[in-house]
Amino acid sequence: MKYAFMQANREEFGVTRMCQVLQVSRSGYYDWAGGEESERSQRDRILLKEIRKIHQDTNEAYGVTKTWRTLRQSGTVCGKHRVARLRRQAGIEARRKRKFRLAYQARNTAPAAPNLLRWPFKAAFPDQIWVTDVTFIPTRSGWLYLAVMIDLHTRLVVGWSMKDRPNQELVNEALMMAVEQRRPKPGLIHHSDQGILYSSGSYLALLKKYGMLRSMSGKGNCYDNAVAESFFSSLKNEIVHHRNYHTRDEARTEIFEYIELFYNRRRLHQSLNYQTPMKYKSVKVSPN
Repeated sequence: MKYAFMQANREEFGVTRMCQVLQVSRSGYYDWAGGEESERSQRDRILLKEIRKIHQDTNEAYGVTKTWRTLRQSGTVCGKHRVARLRRQAGIEARRKRKFRLAYQARNTAPAAPNLLRWPFKAAFPDQIWVTDVTFIPTRSGWLYLAVMIDLHTRLVVGWSMKDRPNQELVNEALMMAVEQRRPKPGLIHHSDQGILYSSGSYLALLKKYGMLRSMSGKGNCYDNAVAESFFSSLKNEIVHHRNYHTRDEARTEIFEYIELFYNRRRLHQSLNYQTPMKYKSVKVSPN
């Protein structure tokens, strides 16, 4: 009965998808149908295998366009609509996105720095503008706090830090890591929200030491720091919301791998013309 249903509806639903839903093998179906698998079906099967691998390797984060771009960059010639059809028939979907929320409410009462960024948020070259923010990751052992520093031009995470508490050391270490890795020239714009951690005496001393210009979002307006919030949204939608971390160390390990091995080096960004931050950085040079 299953094979007969498949034969009658193969044009509408596709053999691969029906085999999955009905839990039967493709070879069994073709044996029953008394014919060899068509050449087109064979090519689709091979392509679908590549699509599944990309889906797995990218933490199920890519939609049709990024999957198609990745295939083309690897030398596989295929149409975007074909990729969309095979994904649809195989039930392959990017993980559902959730709206981000603020990591903490700004409590600073000291005068804020002016907002030096304007929409659209862009930088002409690397290490011209860095944006930073803090978020929290739930684990069974308690919250894990993450601070990141992102280069606005390349979207590269140039600095990060993880701590059990949202203390001053958390943001200081992220800034110092970014400086150590990038060695920016004086005059770089440092943009953050109005959180108290970014207005402390020790943090302001670091900014002054490195010759950075302070810039802050409007009070309570997370959209003024949309690039950092977008990174946190990707992180949480692509791994955190689908995990149940038993310990902070377990979360630390996976977040480290996400930032350094996936996001910076392998994840395609639409804003970078479907290149990775690391590849985009390698062909962009700061002016002398």
